[in-house]
Amino acid sequence: MIVSSGSVLRCPLVLGALLVLLAVMAGAFGAHALRAIVSERSLEVFQTGVQYQMIHGLGLILIAILGALDLSRRLLVLAAGFLAAGVVMFSGSLYLLVLTEMRWLGPVTPLGGLCFMAGWVLVVIAGLRQGKGKESL
Repeated sequence: MIVSSGSVLRCPLVLGALLVLLAVMAGAFGAHALRAIVSERSLEVFQTGVQYQMIHGLGLILIAILGALDLSRRLLVLAAGFLAAGVVMFSGSLYLLVLTEMRWLGPVTPLGGLCFMAGWVLVVIAGLRQGKGKESL
């Protein structure tokens, strides 16, 4: 991850904004295009992917902002990586499950959820260690 001179983590900011944009687009796609071709349950699954993508895209933006505080950049970068991986595995597997009906993707979804949890735990740890050195683990 790239850290700008302004103490803001640039990659999580850009990636977070991109994920939020794509979540809005996916939500519109689900509401308009998918509604006519998939079951109500599949649409709910798709919308769950959109919801988690939106939340964690915003989480990445938050992590970028937290980079300006006296928090461990290393922990924030790790947290951002876990949130990004979580979006790919959790939301991505749900999208593919609905769009392709490849049922073998089901077990990937909980791994994405674990990535989300790990990312947020790292943010908690960074917050608890505030002021103990930006580069400390």
